[in-house]
Amino acid sequence: MPRAGTTRTFTISFPPDLAEQVERLAKKESRTTSELFREAFRAYRAEHLRAILDESNAEGRARGHNGYGPEDVERLVDEDRAEQWAARQAAKG
Repeated sequence: MPRAGTTRTFTISFPPDLAEQVERLAKKESRTTSELFREAFRAYRAEHLRAILDESNAEGRARGHNGYGPEDVERLVDEDRAEQWAARQAAKG
């Protein structure tokens, strides 16, 4: 549950039949319509991100890349840490 003063209000409209479905579902699940819409947006966002990831993976496979394996993880972590260290050193500079 968001803290008071940390939310924004949106006004949306639905056809009457869809609005009734929303209200019935909210009542059945003992939830507010706001809770339902927040959950619906989270699900939409997750699906959107999955689609982007799937598209990216497909592009990689089309280019002959088979993805990262467990053997790549340590190397990638080391590379990232080295980049972060270099950035910190440059900032101190």
